[in-house]
Amino acid sequence: MMYVLQPFPRSNQATLAQEMEDPGVNLADLTPEEREAYELKLQLQEKRQEVRDTSLFDEAQTAEHVNVKIRRRRDLKGHLTKVYAMDWSADARHVLSASQDSRLLVWDTYSGNKIHAIELKCSWVMCCSYAPSGNLVASGGLDNVCSVYDLNDEDANLSGKAIKVLTGHDGYLGECQFLSDKQILTSSGDHMCILWDIATGQQITTLKDHLGEVDCLSILPDNNTFLSGSTDATVKLWDLREGMCKQTLVGHLSDVVDCKWLANGLNFVTASDDGIVRLFDIRSDQEIAQYSYEYPQAGVSCVDTSLSGRIIFAGYDDFNVILWDTLLGDLLYVLSEHGAKVSCLGVDRDGVALCTGSWDNLLKIWN
Repeated sequence: MMYVLQPFPRSNQATLAQEMEDPGVNLADLTPEEREAYELKLQLQEKRQEVRDTSLFDEAQTAEHVNVKIRRRRDLKGHLTKVYAMDWSADARHVLSASQDSRLLVWDTYSGNKIHAIELKCSWVMCCSYAPSGNLVASGGLDNVCSVYDLNDEDANLSGKAIKVLTGHDGYLGECQFLSDKQILTSSGDHMCILWDIATGQQITTLKDHLGEVDCLSILPDNNTFLSGSTDATVKLWDLREGMCKQTLVGHLSDVVDCKWLANGLNFVTASDDGIVRLFDIRSDQEIAQYSYEYPQAGVSCVDTSLSGRIIFAGYDDFNVILWDTLLGDLLYVLSEHGAKVSCLGVDRDGVALCTGSWDNLLKIWN
């Protein structure tokens, strides 16, 4: 298999028009309002192009190359079917995983042992989240609800009794993330994101601007700003204080299935079914780099970065995890030990360990 870097193109106006103009759009068929919106979209992209005077890879040519040494520390075996989601605890030791075997499992990554098991009412789970305190976990999926569990109540967990079931979405839950033990944010196939009060089960804020299902979220540590990625191929930046979308960033040609902030709070990476990992900068309001490999053009299912942001970890439908050099665009390493699609991955808060989950029923811990 040959891996080839696809550098970010410096488009001229002709290329820009090709990128932006939809061959299926006949301007004559649009209403005056739709045509105005379409033309404004092209003008916005032209303004972005005017400030794109260089590329990240060109500017970083003098950066030192990164030498990566990574090894598999442990396999976490216990799920009976596909692993769909995982999340690290804030203590950088415990991992929560969700599988279609109708169970949430909490693992001690030091020993490899399962320390909590929660029976789910719905086996079609798609997301899970660990609360910052380490006391609560949550999950959601095709049942359209977010279920919150108390890890300190083993009897309730074994019977699948949640301390709170948050109902209000009209579509599947694509993602859930705790802000605290009191609040949780969810995204859904109903095109919306909702901020919830866990104690009351009430909606605090409802956010709607996407034109497709919302499959991923990434919240900044200040708990005021978050990203959402959607099947409409866009990523939106939201301010929870105002309950508004502040930016819409485009570039992907297919569903955006994962997004993660870098530690600087100014850049983020995305994963998409179009097979390309993209790096965005909110200051320039656009994509600044692409990372992809040639045939087979597998979709990217999940993404995260090292603590410094220098390394991008990307999980692919072709069973591989690729490590990319963020600055130089180099392919640094290929982890090829999973036997099926890599569905989820994450770096712990300390930046020491990587966890990968797969449809081969396994989670793997890497150092």
